[in-house]
Amino acid sequence: MKRIILFGTIAVLFASCKNLVPYTNSMKQQYGWSNEEVKKIQFYVSHDIVLQRDHTQGSTEIVHGKIKTVKGKKIEEIIIPRGTKGVVTQIPRENKLLVSFEMSDDYYLSFGVNPNMGDKYVLLASEWNNGVGKVTYSGREYWTDPDSKYAYLLVDLRKIQKLELKQRVAKGRKVN
Repeated sequence: MKRIILFGTIAVLFASCKNLVPYTNSMKQQYGWSNEEVKKIQFYVSHDIVLQRDHTQGSTEIVHGKIKTVKGKKIEEIIIPRGTKGVVTQIPRENKLLVSFEMSDDYYLSFGVNPNMGDKYVLLASEWNNGVGKVTYSGREYWTDPDSKYAYLLVDLRKIQKLELKQRVAKGRKVN
């Protein structure tokens, strides 16, 4: 009896686990998703993304994030931890997604297809210098930490497959 309960508990734990896999362009094509359908998918970020900006530049208003002092400077830092949920707010062009990890659509990052990384949607920056990227976040310029360059989008394939299994097309009905 104890073995049955233990096996049942383990089965429930495995069934509830997420099956997070990299989101790729080939996945979108395989499932035939439109841009509107892509906006309904729950995305996750693969690695921590750390954004920093010199607080002495621009406005002093801090809405999200925190301020810390680095080498005598005040720095605003925003951390988007690995596994954070995000939604696509815009698809400005093919192979590019704007993803928000906060409640406001004004706070988003750009992700795009990188053929050198297996067609994953990776974090995009306007420029990269020694692994540090320059990004715009809520209209302000930030610099990423070097590890943020490895961040890409993930999706829960288990949930997507369930969604696909529930879809059907009505064939119509004739009058008798």
